[in-house]
Formats: sequence, structure tokens, C-alpha cells
Amino acid sequence: MILRLAAGLGAVTVLRALSPDQAQPPGGPPSSGGPPRAAGPQAGAPVRVSSYRLQPMTAHAPPRFRPARSPVRKRPFLRLAGLGGSMVLTFDDGPDPRYTPDILSTLRHYDVRAMFFVCGEMAVGHRDLLREMAGDGHVVGNHTWSHPLIPRLSRDAIRDELGRTSEVVERAVGYAPAWYRAPYGAWSRSSFEIGAELGMEPLGWSLDTLDWREPGTGTIVRRVRQGAGPGVVVLSHDAGGYRAQSVAALRRYLPWLLDAGYRIAVPNPMPRM
Repeated sequence: MILRLAAGLGAVTVLRALSPDQAQPPGGPPSSGGPPRAAGPQAGAPVRVSSYRLQPMTAHAPPRFRPARSPVRKRPFLRLAGLGGSMVLTFDDGPDPRYTPDILSTLRHYDVRAMFFVCGEMAVGHRDLLREMAGDGHVVGNHTWSHPLIPRLSRDAIRDELGRTSEVVERAVGYAPAWYRAPYGAWSRSSFEIGAELGMEPLGWSLDTLDWREPGTGTIVRRVRQGAGPGVVVLSHDAGGYRAQSVAALRRYLPWLLDAGYRIAVPNPMPRM
């Protein structure tokens, strides 16, 4: 009897050890009731970045649920060759209610996913557009808070620019950005290190439409057509100025790319150099 009792207690212990944990790790899919609200300070509050922003929602989580720190890169990704020959469309500086909804509508019409690198000062007042981006399957990336020249900033200032923006995105869509882009493509060693602390990968571009110069819709379309190719990352803008040409150009070059056999895709969170 004693031996049977001991065996029974051992079996119960083993079953408990093998039973799945019902907790959802940070960054996992949101519940059906809508994206969870992250704990911490208000996104718009004028406070300095703290360890909360460096490791959101992990301070009291079991170690196995803490996200791995991203590797510290020495340069950004300029092309994404691991997408099976697909191209990547990216839009910077938004969201802007004058132009972003039209871009989202065009992408939705052609069932295409893109990447939006948002600025915190724009995103904080248009969280509905962030949720629309995420709901359509687009990647919401970090483009700093106020679009500064990164190499001129201190480490604390860089951490504040990236941390505050990640916090706004997380509060809106339920998870923090996995990608970030330096304004003007101006990176620094500190930005790579702090981006890695925040769990983000750096992405540049290989095809610049120069749409911010407002060269005309036809010129933007021609640049995309001439520069199209496997792994190409296209840079456009959905905010930061007059972007009607960018919207009109997308409506023309996107169906052309698809008819030409190009696939448009978005990357996974963790690429390889």
C-alpha cells in the first residue's frame, strides 16, 4: 500500500509538470476581446524612459516567457533576400489621416501587406490607424518619436525617442514593434545597441522613391518599376508633407508589380544577416 501510494503521488507530480501553461507570452496573439492594454506610464506623459520601456511587460514574468534580446547589428538590413524573391513596400513618417487611409485602402484592394514606420508624435493621436494597420496584417515599425537626426542625440535621448514610440504602438495594437528605422537613414552605434535592447531589428532600404521631393506621380512610378527586383525594399512616405503623389503612384505601380510577377511580402521579426 505504501509503495502504491508513493507511485500515485509521483504520477500526479509528473502530470502537473507536463501540463501546458495557459499563460500567453508577451508579444503573442491578442485575445478575441481586443488588444490588451499594456501596464505602465501614459504614452503622452513627459517622463524619462525607464526600464519599463526597455523591457515592457517582462519584469514579473517567468524567465521562459521573456523575449530574447535582439542581436546588436553593425549596419541595417538594406535588402531582405529571405522572402523567396519578394519585394517589400515601406511607408515612413505616419500615420497621417489625410493619406494613410488611402494607402491602406489600396493595399487592402490588392490583398498586399506592407511595413509602416510610424513616428510617435503622429501615432499618439491616431491610434485607430495603428490598429487598422495591424488588423490588416501590416508590420508597424518604429521611426522614433519626433524624426530627429539620431547621430546628434545622446544615448538617453535615443532611448526616449525609440522607447516612447514603442510604448504607443504597444498600447494601440497589443505588442511592441519588432523593426525600427532611423530618420534620414542616419544610424549610430548607440541606436543599434538601444534598438536591440528594445527587441528591434534595423531596416533601411534599397530603392528610394524620393517621393518626399514631390517629383510627380509618373516619376515615382518609373523609379519603382526600374528598381524592382527580388529582395528590394522600397521607401515611400505616407506623412511628413504633401503625399498625394505617393498615394497616386502606389495605385499605379502596385498592380504593375503584381502583373509583372512580383510578390509583395513583409518579413518575420527575426531575420538573418
